[in-house]
Amino acid sequence: MSKITEFVAIGRRKTATARVRLSKGKGVWMINDKKIDIDHLSDDVKTSLLKPFQVIGDEEGFDFRARVNGGGFMGQIEAVALGISRALEKMNAEWRGVLKKASLLTCDGRIKERKKPGRPGARKRFQFSKR
Repeated sequence: MSKITEFVAIGRRKTATARVRLSKGKGVWMINDKKIDIDHLSDDVKTSLLKPFQVIGDEEGFDFRARVNGGGFMGQIEAVALGISRALEKMNAEWRGVLKKASLLTCDGRIKERKKPGRPGARKRFQFSKR
């Protein structure tokens, strides 16, 4: 019985966090214990998830399992994509340059700004009246 080597990485986007386990395999994708069928995904979701594999030139040879919580749907997908990219980098250090050039290892740190006291929103102010 052969031991399967898994590479674990974390991806974050807005308030979503994804813990990704990547291994060599037949292309089985699971997110939150649900098998993902690539053919039934929308184009932008499919593009986000496939991009790390397309950059290194192997779309079918990897299995991944992801645990995602927090955030919205697209934030979670982008968190998974970052986790996949980081796991691929751990798997083979030579892919780092290619992934970095495609800006797949860069964490997008933009999050919603908090509401400030005495204002209706983060930066908005109440209407000013001279008289």
